[in-house]
Amino acid sequence: MSTKRSTCHLLKKLRGLMKNSNFVNEQLHAYIVPTTDAHQSEYLAACDKRRAYISGFDGSAGTAIITESQAALWTDGRYFLQAERQLDSSWILMKDGLTTTPSMGEWLLEKLPTGGRVGVDPLLMSHECWKPLSKKLTAGNHMLVPVAQNLIDIIWEDRPLPPNNPLITLSTKYTGLTWQEKILFVRNKMKEKGAGILVVTALDEVAWLFNLRGSDIEYNPVFVSYAIVTHEFIGIFIEESKVDSTILHHLEVNSTQNNSNHTTVGPQKVSIYPYHAIKDYISDLVEKTSGKVWISDKSSRALVSLIPKHIRIGDLTPIAHMKAVKNSTEIEGMRRAHIKDAVTLCEFFCWLEKEVHVGNVTEVTAANKLEEIKRGQDDFMSLSFTTISSSGPNAAVIHYSPTEDTGRPITTDEIYLLDSGGQYKDGTTDVTRTVHLGTPSKEEQVHQTTLL
Repeated sequence: MSTKRSTCHLLKKLRGLMKNSNFVNEQLHAYIVPTTDAHQSEYLAACDKRRAYISGFDGSAGTAIITESQAALWTDGRYFLQAERQLDSSWILMKDGLTTTPSMGEWLLEKLPTGGRVGVDPLLMSHECWKPLSKKLTAGNHMLVPVAQNLIDIIWEDRPLPPNNPLITLSTKYTGLTWQEKILFVRNKMKEKGAGILVVTALDEVAWLFNLRGSDIEYNPVFVSYAIVTHEFIGIFIEESKVDSTILHHLEVNSTQNNSNHTTVGPQKVSIYPYHAIKDYISDLVEKTSGKVWISDKSSRALVSLIPKHIRIGDLTPIAHMKAVKNSTEIEGMRRAHIKDAVTLCEFFCWLEKEVHVGNVTEVTAANKLEEIKRGQDDFMSLSFTTISSSGPNAAVIHYSPTEDTGRPITTDEIYLLDSGGQYKDGTTDVTRTVHLGTPSKEEQVHQTTLL
């Protein structure tokens, strides 16, 4: 959890771009920087952490709004303490969820000049978030406008490159169904809805549908991509260098075999397209395909707006529902993953109980030791989030992450909280344990018992 860094120079550059006709059609009076990426992911690749870059606040949730004279950041109660530590004096912390905190729309109505223009990268705002904000601003005689060039990217001189990590395939040992069987189910659901096209934008849905996993986003076994399914066609939009011969074989790309087992609802071969071709392809496909287009309202405004409202289905995709209802193989995989994770925790706490008396264990060294133990388990892929290893008062900080600067020693005199998880090929875990390695006080016993 880093300390404050100055953002004055960044805000000055951004405000200059908000008036620069080379980058915006007309002057912007406010610019919104959401947390998300083009797929509305909760966790982000380093190159997509734009809100963290402009504000200095690196919690996983929050939205920044910059006007000509002010900068404000909305985040929820998990991050109030962290935001107070990280935001410099250029920023106003908006404690979302408190009755005294205005919504972003209310705040903008108060701050904007007459006929104000509020800009945002439409790839980074979902359609379901765009609609109510746009309606509120329009009612106040203002306008929410899409900005094609992301203004943060322009001022971000050392922005990391987009991730380009390799993919792996998952067999039915882990998935229970082939991707071809999943496609058949999806196409049947499309027929029920009268949909000729399904656009898949959520990274976890693409990975699940095709039984593929990646590592483009830390702690998440996903890869940057889109997918389109019609009754005659399947396309994945992805950086083509990720797709090696193993992946091509898995997806039956350019396969000439007769997929006789998988042809009851259309062809079962996949075509690969460049990642950035998605917008042009949707526009072209909409004109040629009969039936409706199914794209979740949780997808970006940039993609949803390409599809006329009268032919658009905005419900959650059928993949979201399929993912939620686990098959027997997936259920057994979840059990295996939790058994493995439980073994690592038993081994870890056994180690900790011995080492804590030596007096050289810190929050950081404990977290590192736990990861070392987890990596020894079969089918371990990565942690599922940054381990929350927190001692004493740090255990009260929601989503605390230890660093060499903030880390405290773990002793027999204070409560120790451990929140950890793992990504295994057969499942994901997230387990929290609160312990005392000595004798807790009466007050600590009362509060912990009450909590339980």
